[in-house]
Amino acid sequence: MLNILIMGIGLGVLFGSILKTIALNNRNDHIRNSNWTSKDRSRVRNKKSLSQKNFFKDENSRSINNFQDKQAEIISLSTTWGKLLNKHQDLEASGFLFLLDDGRYAELNSKRPLPAASSIKVPLLLLTLEMIDKGKLLWDEELQLTKEIIGGGAGWMAYQPIGKFFPIHEIATEMIRVSDNTATNLLIKRLGGKEIINERLKLLGFNETAINNLLPDLQGTNTTSARDLAKAIAIADAGLFLSQRSRDLFREVMSTSTTNSLLPGGLLRGLGVSSQEPDYHLLIKGYRVYNKTGDIGIAYVDTGLIQMPNMQRAVAGFIVKGPFNDPRSAELIREMAAASAPFLKPKGSKNQ
Repeated sequence: MLNILIMGIGLGVLFGSILKTIALNNRNDHIRNSNWTSKDRSRVRNKKSLSQKNFFKDENSRSINNFQDKQAEIISLSTTWGKLLNKHQDLEASGFLFLLDDGRYAELNSKRPLPAASSIKVPLLLLTLEMIDKGKLLWDEELQLTKEIIGGGAGWMAYQPIGKFFPIHEIATEMIRVSDNTATNLLIKRLGGKEIINERLKLLGFNETAINNLLPDLQGTNTTSARDLAKAIAIADAGLFLSQRSRDLFREVMSTSTTNSLLPGGLLRGLGVSSQEPDYHLLIKGYRVYNKTGDIGIAYVDTGLIQMPNMQRAVAGFIVKGPFNDPRSAELIREMAAASAPFLKPKGSKNQ
């Protein structure tokens, strides 16, 4: 009995020591992990320790050469677009359609730089998500509203109290959802300003895209081309430039856009349906359009990712410059989108 008692005490001490050691190791691991997380988030949130200039200038960008034409132009569609434009000698237009699955494309002055209007927000969203992927920015990081970045026109953030903070996920979403100009200016400032952004865009191959003024830029000094806009969406959607998580965020944010009368409306017209609810009727036919429009009176723009009933995808961009508030500009985009519809139908389709 004495031996059993002594053995029991010994085993108790032994197991107690083991459990204490395990608990201590777990505690130390927790402390190490907590400190790492805290320091990491503090580093990203501390703008003084973040060199945005070095991020854009010095780091090697990932290759985007996967986006390239396969020399399979849809000549009939390109010709149709040219005929539509020729009806309006006082309008300028840029159009580009690229079918991601088979490489076919159509184009009309696709590299011509024209006023970007609010479509400039698409490449800005791309750069924002790239910074998140590289750990230079957090999706829930908060930016402070200041007087100098308030922009008129679209959006509601301009009417909030000076000094209020907004998380980037809200800023980026409102930039696309309601085309909030103040939200856009907040991102422009956070991404390093116009010069840094323009240099990054050039490094990524967006040769006709440049930010020269904060939004709303009613004079049309910010420029882009139909090809650049389509390219930005194609790069984001490919999942090669952005991480899968950021690619999904890009698509989710683009899906919130509330304006659908140009590219989606024109595509629906080309499918033989006239409706005030293009998104709903496109869904019925198996289509989804993730688009972003722009309108500054002298220029109308729409660009988007088109998902077809067979799950194949295409990207498109259209810009028309003309007299102020001329309804022909918006209508030309709808006509060009409608002309594209036959080439966006799945082969053998009988219901579209």
